[in-house]
Amino acid sequence: MKTEKAGEERKSVAEFPAAPLTLEGFAVLHQMFRVRRASWRALEHSERSRIVAEAARLFDELGRREDGETALFSALGHKSDLIVVHFRRSLDELNQAELALAALGLGDYLEQTTSYLSVIEIGLYEATVALYERLAKEGVAARSPEFQSAVVAELAQQRSKIASRLYPRIPQRRYLCFYPMDKKRDGADNWYRLPIAERRRLMHEHGLVGRRYAGEVTQIISGSIGFDDWEWGVDLFADDPLVFKKLVYEMRFDEASAAYAKFGTFHVGLRIESGNLVALLAT
Repeated sequence: MKTEKAGEERKSVAEFPAAPLTLEGFAVLHQMFRVRRASWRALEHSERSRIVAEAARLFDELGRREDGETALFSALGHKSDLIVVHFRRSLDELNQAELALAALGLGDYLEQTTSYLSVIEIGLYEATVALYERLAKEGVAARSPEFQSAVVAELAQQRSKIASRLYPRIPQRRYLCFYPMDKKRDGADNWYRLPIAERRRLMHEHGLVGRRYAGEVTQIISGSIGFDDWEWGVDLFADDPLVFKKLVYEMRFDEASAAYAKFGTFHVGLRIESGNLVALLAT
């Protein structure tokens, strides 16, 4: 009888949703722009000054918002000249920020090379597996009212613990490194075929690497499944850019990355204040 009960519990766990519970916070938009320098240089100096002053006022206002702000970064390399990062409470507010930027006189001299839409996400693998194991022992059926009630309670409890991580300020660090990434679905290397307990183990080990860099780098993970072409976006903020190389390199040796991670295009920039737009646009 005991064996039969254990079998029923395993079946019940297997019937629970495969995706871990997640908490979502700020909606995030990255915009990468190239300056149309030939057209910009053709303007009279007084007109350039007027346009820069107008843009600086807007970026200063957006950068001082208390509930989701905007930050500017001077991009390194050929991919863009300017990286604009927006944190907002909703996609509607992101759209307002995007339209406000486009309405600037400066907008006529910026060519958007790419963008990335996502939402700050905290995956709850540890809490999810612990909850599912408890519910299985209690004989709660997947997707039953009791199951749904327990999930809602767990999410509320977790949200109260980590609310500040869901709605952070954009870190005041000198350098930004942003890149998108996926989990593999290549033959045997298929992240989405792994049992949730195995994925929990791999993500726990993956997280240990990041925690070794606490204090040196601030990492913000955002989910983009259903929003953009990759599955997650990763923002790293640091005062020493070499930490990006060291952290990403070390992480590629842990099993979650070595077997299951795909990385997109990397973008690196230096934070600038709105008053420094003149230097960015200097001819």
